[in-house]
Parts: sequence; C-alpha cells; structure tokens
Amino acid sequence: MAEVIAVAVITVLAVVSPGADFAMVVRNSYLHGRTAGLLCAVGIALGVCVHVAYTMLGVGLVIAKTPELFTAIKLVGAGYLVYIGIRTFLTRTRVDIDLHDGGGDLHDGGGGLSRAGALRTGFLTNALNPKTTLFVVSTYTQVVDADTPLLQQLGYGAFMSFAHWAWFSAAALFFSNERLRARMLRAQRTLNRAIGSLLVALGVMLAFAPSGH
Repeated sequence: MAEVIAVAVITVLAVVSPGADFAMVVRNSYLHGRTAGLLCAVGIALGVCVHVAYTMLGVGLVIAKTPELFTAIKLVGAGYLVYIGIRTFLTRTRVDIDLHDGGGDLHDGGGGLSRAGALRTGFLTNALNPKTTLFVVSTYTQVVDADTPLLQQLGYGAFMSFAHWAWFSAAALFFSNERLRARMLRAQRTLNRAIGSLLVALGVMLAFAPSGH
C-alpha cells in the first residue's frame, strides 16, 4: 500500500507542475478550440505510455545511465519546443470566435490545426521531454520494488497516463471556455508572443540544463 500511495503522490505532483505540456495545451485550446486542446491532452497521455513502455523494457535505465543518449534526447526535445515557440510567436493568422458556437472549434481562414496535428503536438511535447523520462524512470527504479507483480507495474503506468490525460483535459476545457477564449483572443497577438516566448524559454532551459541525474 505504501508503494501505491508513493507512486500516486509522485505522479500527481509531476502532473500538476507547470511545464511544456501545460503551455502546449493552453496554446492549442485557446487558439484552435476545445477539440484541439483535448486531443493535445490525449497525445500527452500517449507520450507517457511511451516512457512507461521503454522503462519497463529496461531501455529507460540505459538512457538514464548513458549521458550522451540522454543529452541527445534532451536536445531534440528542446529543439521541438523552440520550433513550436517561434512559430507561435511569429504567427500572423488571426483567429476569430463565434460566441454562439458553445466554445467549440474555431475556423481561422486556413490557419487552423488539424486533429492529427493537435494530437501530434501533445505527443511529441511529452514523448521528447526528458523531465518525463526522469520522472518515469526514477519512479520505477527507486519507488517501485523489483518484485512488484508485472500487472501492478502496468497499472502504475496506466495511472500515470490517465492522470496526465485527466489534468490536461481539464485544462483544455478551462481554456476553451467560450467567454475566456473570447477575452484571450482579443489579445491573441500579445498572448501568442507570450506563449511563444515561454516555449522558447523552456526549450533553451531544457537544452542547457545539467544532464546529471
């Protein structure tokens, strides 16, 4: 029971900590609508599944013990955040909201985000995030006992993925709220620059963060 509680607490703390996943959900939700935000949350949850899968297969330990490999993953993830951040900062497509659409998706004259694109941004943001790598690997190596039944370990992974999905889906619903989005979209140029700058800053911080762990 102590192990279950420890995994649950660590997971919740990791999920609610502000970071790239949250910034990406906010970006997708307010710019492209509820569906885009929710699909981004699904992508994040699928990214967690990737971390859990390679950790349980033993690859996570290899990554954690190989500085060069960890650094490569870190740089790829940082590069992706910087790329999305710059695109968000420089975007000139203006999104208009129909206040009678119930907070649903937007139509912005061809500058929208496809369903696949929304899912992909969430998935790549999480799957390439070394912080999630460290969270999952450290949880399985330092908290979960080696003798813990496989089914129970799979359950931990499912909970990690579900927790991410639930939290970021709630964030997507909040930031795609009709009235909130209307206010945010009136200042979308400023918000795009702020969110873009935040993503770039997170990418740069990630790139230059110490690899020791």
